[in-house]
This record gives sequence, structure tokens and C-alpha cells, in this order.
Amino acid sequence: MSVEALLASPPTVERASSAALSGHVLVLNQDYQALTITSVQRAIILLLLQKAELIEAEEKRFVRSPNRRIPWPSIVRLKAYVRVPYKRVLLTRKNVIQRDAHRCQYCGASERITIDHVMPRSRGGKDTWTNLVAACVPCNNRKGNKTPEEAGMTLARRPFRPSYVMYIRDFVGSLDHSWKPYLYLS
Repeated sequence: MSVEALLASPPTVERASSAALSGHVLVLNQDYQALTITSVQRAIILLLLQKAELIEAEEKRFVRSPNRRIPWPSIVRLKAYVRVPYKRVLLTRKNVIQRDAHRCQYCGASERITIDHVMPRSRGGKDTWTNLVAACVPCNNRKGNKTPEEAGMTLARRPFRPSYVMYIRDFVGSLDHSWKPYLYLS
């Protein structure tokens, strides 16, 4: 059967509705470096078009078409190397809070989280990864227009620029154990 015929007949899932095709699949470059995370549907299309090969699949789960049963992908690897410029994680409020695991970097609280400038903006502090931390509103107000040392507060850890692999790892939430070697977690 041709690829066009397979794509024309919509795949169905044995144990779930077609909306379940939006699960997460790790996409690796030809050199096994993590590129991105995509949906099961997009991964299946890459496999059917022979642009990717299946590295890991979930056991006992399949995507079915009338003439084919395809293993449910967990990790796929592109067959051709994709040259990707250095990927940087955008500096946004959401990403700073995500980097700091939704916890105040002064007291560890997880409610009423906002952003704090370690070196206050009024004193020349910039909006950079190394100057922004997640902080709860009470700690942010207590620190005010001072540095942490002046306010008698200590940071749980120094702020840093997260890597793209770290961003991918944190994007998913719960990781598939088979992804760990590719995200430098084993």
C-alpha cells in the first residue's frame, strides 16, 4: 500500500479515541541529540513518509489503519541530519518560574509566585536570566529595593540560563523513562 493511501485512511487507536494521538514523542536528530517534542500524530507521519525511524515504542499500544498496525512511538530519530542553530530558551516570566520549579527562591513557598530582580532595576539591574528569580509576593515585598545581602535574605540557588535540553525535559512534566539517556538524565 502506498504512503498516500495510508495517509488517506485516517489511523485509529486500539484503546483510545483519535484525540489521543496528541501524546508526546521525543524527536532526535540523526546524531541522537534531542531536537524537540511532537505529537504522536506528527511522529506517525514522519515514520510513514520514511523521514524518521522508530527508536522506542510503548508496549502493547498501537496505531491502526485498515492494512497496518504501527507501534505507538515514544522516540523517533530523523534519518537526515537537520542543522539547527543554537536554540535559546526565551526569557519570559513563565520560563523563569518554570526554571525555578514554581518555588520562591528565598523561602521555598509555592503560592503567589512572581518575579524578583536580584539586583533591583532601580539600581541598574537588567532583565537577564542571571538577575531574575521566582519569588513569593511577601518575600518580594520584604526585599524591596535592596540586594538579597542587604535584606538579609539568601537565594536557594544562583539564577542561571537554562539549556534547551533542560527546557524540553521540564516541558513534558512526567518523563518516559526511555527518554532519560537522550536528555542526559541517566
